[in-house]
Amino acid sequence: MLTLALTKPEWINLAYLGAAVLFILGLKKLGSVKTAVRGNQLSALGMLVACIVTFFFLAGGDAISLIWIAVALGIGGTVGFLLATKVQMTGMPQMVGLLNGFGGIASLLVACGTYALVGFYDALPWDNTLATGLAVLIGGVTFTGSLIAFGKLQGLKITPSKPIQFAGQKWVIAGMSLACLALTGVLMAEPGEGWTLVVIAVLALVLGILLVIGIGGADMPVVIALLNSYSGIAASMAGFALRPTNQLLIIVGALVGASGLILTSIMCKAMNRSLMNVLFGGVGAEIAGGGGGDGKAQGTAREMTAE
Repeated sequence: MLTLALTKPEWINLAYLGAAVLFILGLKKLGSVKTAVRGNQLSALGMLVACIVTFFFLAGGDAISLIWIAVALGIGGTVGFLLATKVQMTGMPQMVGLLNGFGGIASLLVACGTYALVGFYDALPWDNTLATGLAVLIGGVTFTGSLIAFGKLQGLKITPSKPIQFAGQKWVIAGMSLACLALTGVLMAEPGEGWTLVVIAVLALVLGILLVIGIGGADMPVVIALLNSYSGIAASMAGFALRPTNQLLIIVGALVGASGLILTSIMCKAMNRSLMNVLFGGVGAEIAGGGGGDGKAQGTAREMTAE
């Protein structure tokens, strides 16, 4: 009789590999209407496997850790069930946008929590601090950007559907982005400078707002696809930031990031939109002046065939 004697890390990696395969198969089946339901089921099964492995193998037998994980699973599962059963199909874009934001803030908190537990007491290598800074930056942008996108689609008064742009907006966005990258460099050079991570988080949250308010409500589906990509990239960076690194988080984040970016490109072409304007908050468009329009057609016309 053939027996396999696998160590605990090997069992974890094997389970993660199975979950990653389920995610890939699920993503493949989501590409067709006929197989989309099965694809969703396979992806959900992969997430269940990942949660079980985290609960039983990575908690280290600490009862307090198990309790916290159980509470988080209970709250998240309840909220997810209510959203899935109560939200109408016409409200799916808003819900997807909101879930993107949850993914972004989760990656930000994971990166900050890992740094708080390890970074203050141990000299982190430069690759871990780089991943930590990028996870906080991209996660913060995803969170607030997704909230603005949700508000625009939902028709909330606090987030009007029309683009909000101001003079010098692109320079402000560029300056804040460069500042976040520079602070990430400081964190890499001096891992103990935790204040840099706080500043990156604050700038990223503001940057997410500025990137989305300059885009009109009609283009929010494209923005949500892009934010979906951002949430995947942030999750992948959080996987690199963890000690030890989490292979499943890296794989799944890369899948979401790549597929979201491809979808964004396809939607931009279909809606005759510029990907650069979506990436940089519509700063390529002319800033609207005061009063109403002059009655002339706006935008770029493109001839289409029936096919």
